[in-house]
Order: sequence, then structure tokens, then C-alpha cells
Amino acid sequence: MTLNDARIAQQGLDTTHGAILYLEEISVVFDGFRALNKLSLDISVGELRCIIGPNGAGKTTMMDVITGKTRPTSGTAYFGQTMDLSRMSEHQIAHAGIGRKFQRPTVFEQHTVFENLELAMKLDKRVRPTLFARLSSDQRGKIDEILKLIRLNGSEQRLAGLLSHGQKQWLEIGMLQMQEPQLILLDEPVAGMSDAETARTAELLNELRGKHSIVVVEHDMAFVTEIAQQGVVTVLHEGAVLAQGRMEEVQADERVIEVYLGR
Repeated sequence: MTLNDARIAQQGLDTTHGAILYLEEISVVFDGFRALNKLSLDISVGELRCIIGPNGAGKTTMMDVITGKTRPTSGTAYFGQTMDLSRMSEHQIAHAGIGRKFQRPTVFEQHTVFENLELAMKLDKRVRPTLFARLSSDQRGKIDEILKLIRLNGSEQRLAGLLSHGQKQWLEIGMLQMQEPQLILLDEPVAGMSDAETARTAELLNELRGKHSIVVVEHDMAFVTEIAQQGVVTVLHEGAVLAQGRMEEVQADERVIEVYLGR
């Protein structure tokens, strides 16, 4: 049993068929506009899935449905095989083990790197326990582990507001790690990064591969190629799956070339 399998079992998720997320014929209609059009998708336990597609393809709406921000007009969304996401609040979904990182980093800039990770730790957040809590050696060890993973060890006492754009993105990924999610959704994680930061982010996600199920929405094709490896890439267009397969298969698909990649 992998670490991720153990976490899933602890949460009570049923993933006996190997998938942690099922979207079946999800449609979302806003004032007559169909943002998602009978979208069907499943993500396997421990998979790193890349989602690409032109602006307006429905990528953000898809993540909004998964996290409870948007309710589907029709269709079903399941976390494991027992948790109906359409019946859960955003808070309940986050608590169940789905973490989301938006394109713009949202760290606590007036707090140190260490404090950001401490605040994000999966603990009893009621006032009294928080006021009188003292980190155990295991909890400090967890923070040290995450600091090394995101390459911010040695910068733990630095104010988050003084970090570079890329470092803030890594810190937020580290904060997600502190929540011990089973499924992580990342929206354009390398937007605005330098080439060096982008390469480091690819290394980071490859290190997380298999420890969590990860869905990455991204436009940077070089980055997608780096992290997709032999995994599946899904192309969305007009709210539905246009194509799906290995990166080289998707890049050679005439429909994808026409609507997204160009010649």
C-alpha cells in the first residue's frame, strides 16, 4: 500500500476501481452559454493528468465543479465512488481531501515561510487549541520535510511577501501539502515564472507524482511535455473532451492542431 493509498483508506474513500475522481456527462450552463457540455473524465489514484485547451474551453469551470464553487446543471461528479461532490459544500470538499491552487499565489505575505506552513497544517482550527498549541516533533518534522521539498529550507524565517513569484507558488504548493490532500488541482502553476523556476516546478511535480493524484491545467506546452512523461493529456474544447492520449498523440491530432496548437 502506497502512502497515498493509506491516506485514501483513512478518509474512507472507495477507490476499488482505481479512480479517485469521476465526472460523468457534466454540463454547466450560464445564462444560455454552455461552459461544460456533457464532460466525462476520470482521474486514477496517484495519476498526474495534464489538461490543456484554448481559452474558454471549460478548464476553470471544470475545476470549479470539482471544488464545489459551481454546481453542475446536469451530470454527476464523484470523489472516489461514494462522495457525491454536487451534494457537498466547498468546505466539505476541501476537508474530504481535494486541494486547489489558483493561478495567482495566495500566501500570507506578512508571515514567515514557516508560519505559512504552520497555519496551513491540518490541525484543530478552533480558537482555544490554536492559541495554546505547541508543535510536536512530528509536526516540526513535517514542516521541515515540506521546506526541503519546495526548496525553501534555509528561508523559513523569511517573510513570504519577500519571496520571488516562483517561490510564492512553491510555498502555496507546500501549504497544500500540509493539508494532506488526496487530489490536488493546479491552475497554470508556471504562469509568470522564469525558465529556471519553471524547470524547478516540473521537478517538484514529478517528485509528487504517485504521492497524490494531481490535475494540472496549463498552457506552457514545454512544461506539459516535461511533466506529462508517459501519462495522459486531455484536451478540452467547447466544454467537452476533444482528444486524449499521450502527449505525442495529442500533438499529432489534426483536431487539436486546428483548434489549439496551430501549425
